[in-house]
Amino acid sequence: KWNLCCCSNNPTLIQSGSIEALFWKTVSTQRLQAEVHVYPPAPFRPAATQCRLKLDTEAEGQRTMGLKVVVVTVLLVAALSYYIYTPLPDAIQEPWKLMVVDAGFRTAMNLATLKHQLGLDHYITSVRHTLEGFDSTVTALQGSESTAGVVPGVKVSDITFARIPVRVYEPPAGGEGHLRRGLMYLHGGGWAFGSGKMGSYDKMSRMISDELNTVVVSVEYRLFPDVHFPEPFLDCVAAAKHFLSAEVLAKYAIDPERVAVSGDSAGGNLAAAVAQEISTDDSMSVKFSVQALIYPALQALDFNTPSYVQNHNMAILSRQVMVQFWLQYLGADISVEPQLIANNHSAMQQLALTSELRSRLDWTTLLTQKFKKSYTPVVVERDSHGLLKKVPGFLDVRSSPLLAGPEVLAKCPRAYILTCEYDVLRDDGLMYARRLQDAGVSVASDYYEDGFHGCLSFTSWPMDFDVGKRALRGFVNWLQNNL
Repeated sequence: KWNLCCCSNNPTLIQSGSIEALFWKTVSTQRLQAEVHVYPPAPFRPAATQCRLKLDTEAEGQRTMGLKVVVVTVLLVAALSYYIYTPLPDAIQEPWKLMVVDAGFRTAMNLATLKHQLGLDHYITSVRHTLEGFDSTVTALQGSESTAGVVPGVKVSDITFARIPVRVYEPPAGGEGHLRRGLMYLHGGGWAFGSGKMGSYDKMSRMISDELNTVVVSVEYRLFPDVHFPEPFLDCVAAAKHFLSAEVLAKYAIDPERVAVSGDSAGGNLAAAVAQEISTDDSMSVKFSVQALIYPALQALDFNTPSYVQNHNMAILSRQVMVQFWLQYLGADISVEPQLIANNHSAMQQLALTSELRSRLDWTTLLTQKFKKSYTPVVVERDSHGLLKKVPGFLDVRSSPLLAGPEVLAKCPRAYILTCEYDVLRDDGLMYARRLQDAGVSVASDYYEDGFHGCLSFTSWPMDFDVGKRALRGFVNWLQNNL
C-alpha cells in the first residue's frame, strides 16, 4: 500500500528513503503527463519526511471558474444576439448596424413602457429623454468630427412665429443685393417624438442653409401626449402663414416665388397637409412654390397595402408601431390597434367611406405592377366597432392628405417625393405622386431600392448608412435645381 503525493517541495530535498516514479496515463484521445512522487506508508517513512496526499485544488478552482466565465459569456452573447437579431432583406447594407439601431429603439420603448406601467413617467416622455440623452452622447463622442456638418457662418436663432417655437437658420452669404430661398421644414417622429434641434435635423438644416443660400425655418410643433390632431397641423399652418407674410419675407430677404415646405415621415404628412391648406387659401398672396415630402404618412384607412404587408416587421418602423402612432395622433384608444391592422375600420358597410373616397387610396389602380407584386386587397364587409364614427379624424384630409379631392391637388405646388422599398409608408408616397400627376401637378420621385424608413436621418457616425447619405444628397440636389 502506497501513498501518492504531488509534492510542491523540491524532490532533491526529500530524504533518500523516498522513491520517485514517473507514469503516463491516456484520457480519451488526449495524452496526459503527470509527475508523481511515491512514498512508503507512514510507518516506514523517516520522521523528518513530511509527505501528504495533495491535489492542486487552487489550479483546479481557477480552471473551473474560467470555464464558468466562458459559459456565462457565451450565453449572454447568444441572448444579446437573439434580442438584437431581426431578419432583414438581403438588399439592406450593413444589416447588423441597422439591427443594433433598431434594438436600441425597441429597448427604449420597452423600458419606457415599464416605467409607465409602474406609474413613474409617461412612456412618451421617457423615450424623449432617452433619445435626447443619446443624441447628446453621440455629439460628445464625435468630438471634433461633430463639427464637420456645422457651418460657423450660419446664424441660428430660436424665436417664435405666431407663438409657435421655430429655429431659423440664416445663410452666411447674406441677402444683400439679391433675394434668397426659403424653406420651412417639419421634423418626423410619429407626431410624438423628435425636434428640429436634434443632431441629424440640425446638421441638415445648416447644410441646406449654407449650400443653397436658404433661410431654413424648422418648426417645433406641439406633440402627443400634450396635444392630438388637429393641433400639430394648426401649429404648422400658423407658422407657415407667418413665414409667408410679406413682412417676414422682406425681413429675411427671401424671394416670395422661391419658398418651399418639406418634412419627413409624420413631418411629411404635415407638410403635405399644410401645402394643401395654403394652396386653397385665397387670402394668402404668397404660397409655397414647391413641396418636398420624405417618406410621408398620408392615410390611415388601409394598413394592408403591399408595403405595409411586406414590411410589417421591418426595423425602425413596423406596421404595429405606425398604427400606434396614428391612434395617438387621432386621439383614439390604443386597444383598437388590432381592428386597424385587420382593416375593420374601413369595412364596406361604412357609409361615410364612399366609393369616391375609396378610389383615392385604391392601390390596385394607383400602383404599378412592380409595387403591387402578388399582394391582394384586404376588404372587410362589416365593422362592429363603428370606429369611423368614434374617430372622425380618419376621414379628415388634414390628417390624411391622400384623401384630398382632385380639385385640391390641382392647386398644389410642384412636388418631390422620396420613397424607400423597405418602408411601410412606401405606397402612401407612391400613390400620392400618382394622384398629384393625375391632377396635373409636376412630380419628381426618388425611389431607393435599398432604402428603409428614417434613412435620411442616418448620415453621421456612428449611425451612418450609405443609402442615407445618397438620399440626403438627392434631396438637396433637387432643391438646388427646383427651388
